[in-house]
Amino acid sequence: MMGGRREGPLMRNPSHSSAKSRILMAVAIGISLGCVFAFLYPHGFFSYSAPAFHSRRSQIVSTKCESSERLNELKTEYRIASEKNAELIQQVKELTEKLRLAEQGKDHAQKQVEALGGPFGTVKGLRTNPTVIPDESVNPRLAKILENIAVQREVIVALANWNVKDSLEVWFASIKRVGIPNYLVVALDDKIAEFCESNDVPVYKRDSDKAIDSIGRTGTNHAVSGLKFRILREFLQLGYSVLLSDVDIVYLQNPFNYLYRDSDVESMTDGHNNMTAYGFDDVFDEPPMGWARYAHTMRIWVFNSGFFYIRPTIPSIELLDRVAGHLAREPKSWDQAVFNEELFFPSHPGYEGLHASRRTMDFYLFMNSKVLFKTVRKNARLSKLKPVIIHINYHPNKLERMKAVVEFYVNGNQDALKGFPDGSDW
Repeated sequence: MMGGRREGPLMRNPSHSSAKSRILMAVAIGISLGCVFAFLYPHGFFSYSAPAFHSRRSQIVSTKCESSERLNELKTEYRIASEKNAELIQQVKELTEKLRLAEQGKDHAQKQVEALGGPFGTVKGLRTNPTVIPDESVNPRLAKILENIAVQREVIVALANWNVKDSLEVWFASIKRVGIPNYLVVALDDKIAEFCESNDVPVYKRDSDKAIDSIGRTGTNHAVSGLKFRILREFLQLGYSVLLSDVDIVYLQNPFNYLYRDSDVESMTDGHNNMTAYGFDDVFDEPPMGWARYAHTMRIWVFNSGFFYIRPTIPSIELLDRVAGHLAREPKSWDQAVFNEELFFPSHPGYEGLHASRRTMDFYLFMNSKVLFKTVRKNARLSKLKPVIIHINYHPNKLERMKAVVEFYVNGNQDALKGFPDGSDW
């Protein structure tokens, strides 16, 4: 007997059952995803609720404040680092100077041992002081100029204002004729600076300084001459040796070929023969003293402060400071007299003398106008010598005599010097 099969509702309609299952599965998946997003984004996926907005704005403001504070911190750190760097640079300079002094001291000590080890009478003292460490921060603009024109860190320097324009023109023409490249005019007014530039003459115009500018424009020759001791200081601090030159000088040869460079100061003299130029024993006679009537004195005619070579050493800078200070205290003093007093006066009670080495130049090579007009032009043998420079320092009619010197020594006019008197009176 065959029995019949009883079918349920699903079995009776398979397609309807499958659709219902898919719907239930989709609902389940939707509910699951909803739960997940609800957990991850409790404030909504695209929520711009006020608390969140204010929170982000606070974060932005906070970030800006932190950035500003950090910037200030960085600026402070940079300033501290810069100060430390400057201190380190100064320490390096000091250590370098000590090392150089130590090396030079070692060299001097060795020379001293060698000298003392020789026979009697061969001992020679050490006179050459070490040069300073150059410091370009003193005057970067001047340092740049000197770097371009100096030769072996040496330079001729002259101060000039418009009052000496004609003499200056003869001065630099003679320098160019000889072929000296390392020279510089320190212009004391704008007109002379423009004049130098138009004639292709190296010139340096200092930054404005009321005291110096006033003297430079309107001061007398002596007042202007006194300025050089203040101005030259920067040259020495920059590490350059300076051949200071007045403008009433005619150059016939290159002076750098005739320097010894063994002293702090090497200067031409106002002396006119071996005794006056290089020193002598002058006996003072006082009869009332009886057998002690004769007193011996050491004499030397002064160094000429219008032409001298000065090395960049501590004693040299001290000399400039002393002279500048003296002239500031006693403005009516003659700068050449003060220059020599500071160089030669020894230490004594209440005064400490300057410990600077000095050398007198050959007065026939570095000739003053007294030697030329009183002696040389009248002597056939001496008149054939060719000086290095001639300084018209003893006579007032400077320009005429400068031109006559050029005529005699450069153009060969043997009569060019004859029309002038020995002294300053015509």
